[in-house]
Amino acid sequence: MIFARKKVRIETERLTLRLLQHSDMAEWVELRRGSMDFLAPWEPLWAADHLTRKGFSNRVYWGQRSVLQGNAVPLVLARREDGRLLGGITLDNIRRGPSKAGTLGYWIGQEHARNGYMREALVAMVHHAFHNLDLSRLEAACLPENAPSRGLLEKSGFKYEGVAQSYLEINGRWRTHVLYAALRLDRRGRTGLD
Repeated sequence: MIFARKKVRIETERLTLRLLQHSDMAEWVELRRGSMDFLAPWEPLWAADHLTRKGFSNRVYWGQRSVLQGNAVPLVLARREDGRLLGGITLDNIRRGPSKAGTLGYWIGQEHARNGYMREALVAMVHHAFHNLDLSRLEAACLPENAPSRGLLEKSGFKYEGVAQSYLEINGRWRTHVLYAALRLDRRGRTGLD
């Protein structure tokens, strides 16, 4: 299956956010495998073929199709200085029409956590979504006890909106999540005097 390529590339000070490529397989698998215990409490159970060539190829093709169809932007974080893969960020479930919204998800390899990479990527993806994709609302959810993720969202301009019961199946169990959103024209908490 061959798809026409649509380039999506976002540059930040330290990162290049780009689509996953077939040549990334060994490095991506190594990063995911090496971070398995670190990521497991926060992610859905991995499919049996998650780290296989077939599973990886399906992921690459899904990314290309999603960008072409305009319903998702799944990108990897590559460090600009050496091209090393650090994690991933996905703008998914893109809705057009009156909604103009999307859902963000992200992960970072254990050895790269707490270095500000994901905040840099998240801010860049939000800018891309609002200014290049003309979206108006971005949503994100995380487990209530995931303090690093909650802090990341809050420091990146997302505001807490509430709780969703049994929102996602995480690590084999249906889990309640806290919901956050960023709005392009955010007036929450402001008065007419602002």
